[in-house]
Amino acid sequence: MSTAGAVAGRDAADIESFLEMMAVERGAAENTVAAYRRDLEDVAGFLSGRGATLHEASTDALRAYVARMAARGFAESSRSRRLSALRQFYRFLFTEGGRRDDPTGPIEGARKKRPLPKIMSEDEVDALLDLAAADAADPALAPGKAVRAARLHALVELLYATGMRVSELVSLPRSVLRSKNRMIVVRGKGDKERMVPVGEAAREALQLLADAMRVAGVGEGPWLFPALSESGHLTRQAFARDLKALAARAGVPAARISPHVLRHAFASHLLKHGADLRSVQELLGHADISTTQIYTHVLEERLIRLVTDHHPLSAESRD
Repeated sequence: MSTAGAVAGRDAADIESFLEMMAVERGAAENTVAAYRRDLEDVAGFLSGRGATLHEASTDALRAYVARMAARGFAESSRSRRLSALRQFYRFLFTEGGRRDDPTGPIEGARKKRPLPKIMSEDEVDALLDLAAADAADPALAPGKAVRAARLHALVELLYATGMRVSELVSLPRSVLRSKNRMIVVRGKGDKERMVPVGEAAREALQLLADAMRVAGVGEGPWLFPALSESGHLTRQAFARDLKALAARAGVPAARISPHVLRHAFASHLLKHGADLRSVQELLGHADISTTQIYTHVLEERLIRLVTDHHPLSAESRD
């Protein structure tokens, strides 16, 4: 497929204006903006080969682009992402008065099947937490190893207690240790802040970490989980590696365990025990409720169980 290495004129100006809006007004990350640029320039290159422009593209021309992607074997996820970029681009032009219509409106996208998230059982989570706590409480550990054990314990407890993204978790500030509040501020995607509650078990794990760091002589710094890395804090990859090692020792299949799976467990277990979808959306930091709806299967199971157990006409209730 044609790529536009040199998009010029009105198309180039439109793309730059759109990307600036995404970065400034919507807080899109640098990688997201770069992906939008590649997608839009690719469409512009395709249209240019047909004697058309991105600014004035017709629905039929854009359908031809979507068809070309399918013919060349692009995955449904890639086709959906590029069509989403086009929809947002033309919605921006329409809003700004650059066009009087949205040519992507009649185009049907690839129906992307969203896989159900991998879920850990509550027993598996308990096994992880119990082993992490036992490691952190081992009095025989040398100070350096005690810090690492307490750090992993705090990471697992915090992740399951809050459902934070792993990038949010590893970059928590050191001030969390000094806070006496039951809520902490998390800085998420697009630098948006949200408040998340921290339970007693997680707070105790944080106190154990603070004690271990003091004994080991770990000096003050800006990060809750300092490390010798470019960022100065623990990396996502290092935490994922330590979590898999912990899972293997706890008898939980390490191949299907990751920090993201533990975040899924937080959401699924909340819903299973009565939380509503909107509250879980806020806790996870999802901008759109549709993202949180991957967990609706948990709600469906809960509703079926509710009717089965309590409706007067169900077979179980009549027994």
